[in-house]
Amino acid sequence: MTAATNPGVTDRIEKSFEVKATRSRVWRAISDAREFATWFGVELDRSFAPGTSVIGRLPYKGEIHTFEMQVERIEPESRFSYRWHPYAMDPKVDYSKEPTTLVEFRLEEMAGGTRVTIVESGFDRLPASRRVEAFRMNESGWASQSKKLASYVG
Repeated sequence: MTAATNPGVTDRIEKSFEVKATRSRVWRAISDAREFATWFGVELDRSFAPGTSVIGRLPYKGEIHTFEMQVERIEPESRFSYRWHPYAMDPKVDYSKEPTTLVEFRLEEMAGGTRVTIVESGFDRLPASRRVEAFRMNESGWASQSKKLASYVG
């Protein structure tokens, strides 16, 4: 697995890596909510469908945090995207008034496997008070999730 990111860029995180799995296998892992929940390490309350709001429960530092994903696009075996509030972990804060970031999974068939590109963009629109921390935490989060996805489909 190889990973790429854009140093110095603060509005978007990009991870690109190759896995030795078919595009259809990787597609199922990212677009089927049950499979996504397994490798991502969350509980999801429903299946993914464009326009659907999916509620997730994420264990973090001994607590369960709830988050919402707004599914945007599902283009079979090509692109899956959703919006969410990045690193929205403080239960005392109402993040619903903040802008969301866009998370996109793009798949490309390669000889012997699939190239997966994960992009999360829109950090520059977040309130300055939490922009840097949200970016930093999600940068390391996507590095970890990329490895989990590669292992899951590998």
